[in-house]
Amino acid sequence: MLIDEATILVKAGNGGNGSVSFKRNAQTAKGGPDGGNGGNGGNVYLQGIDDITILMAFRYKKNVRAEDGISGRKQNLYGRNGKDSIIMVPLGTQITNLETKESFEILSAADKILIAKGGKGGRGNNEFKSATNQTPMLAEKGEQGEEKKLLLELKLIADVGLIGLPNSGKSSLLSVLTNAHPKIGDYAFTTLEPNLGVMNGLIIADIPGLIEGASVGKGLGIKFLKHIEKTKVLVHCIDIQSEDLVKNYETVRQELASYSKSLLGKHEIVLLTKSDLLSGDELRNILKQAGRINKKVLAISIYNEDSLSSLRKILFDIK
Repeated sequence: MLIDEATILVKAGNGGNGSVSFKRNAQTAKGGPDGGNGGNGGNVYLQGIDDITILMAFRYKKNVRAEDGISGRKQNLYGRNGKDSIIMVPLGTQITNLETKESFEILSAADKILIAKGGKGGRGNNEFKSATNQTPMLAEKGEQGEEKKLLLELKLIADVGLIGLPNSGKSSLLSVLTNAHPKIGDYAFTTLEPNLGVMNGLIIADIPGLIEGASVGKGLGIKFLKHIEKTKVLVHCIDIQSEDLVKNYETVRQELASYSKSLLGKHEIVLLTKSDLLSGDELRNILKQAGRINKKVLAISIYNEDSLSSLRKILFDIK
């Protein structure tokens, strides 16, 4: 099960308190102040990782907290700083602060981004001594660490997105083009989550089938439309035995437009899948009908290596 969205509460560590203490031992009955400073609270960082399943960790864990700083002690002993906490998220994750609505994306595994700063440790009374006050009774409490409520949304970083209505052959195509092994069946909504495969360095994502109304919450599509925003190319798969190829095509295009008109500007390849089910004459007639789509349309079969080779060449030329 792919978890591609999570809401979490992050809390940086609180600073340790400063200490009020005076030097007292067998040799010194009334020594000066020796209260140490408190340590700083730990920070919370975000860092990208090339693992789209990592958000699974937040299926039940909703709170992430860094360690508090340790309070200062007598003999000018400083408290230890709290340990930082690092949250690993998949590359392509959008982070939104739900209070300020500010957002950014994690695109590089090399970056470690500070998301919540730990509180500063309080000063001990040794820091407050002066010529006019040799016995300060004052020490600071540690500052509170920052607390933020974050929405983590994974948007897959893929070169090619396979789109289409349910049962249009996307998963089968992914399996023969790459080494991916998605669940495949002859019924709608076999694909319940995005599947990724790699073809000679080209990352291909199989997006769960869209239906009419997906952009407003129907079916499974609304949850996964965001995963094609990062793709360079859309491969639009249409079952060649569909009753109305043009309506089939326009249904999906309308859902893309309703979600984000920018998706319509992406390079698109239209495939008529399962072409092995038709005779030569039937295939020629279907291709004539598909001409009404006003785009170049290719017939393809996972059992026809020539058609697969043609598709591979087109994809690599676009890359």
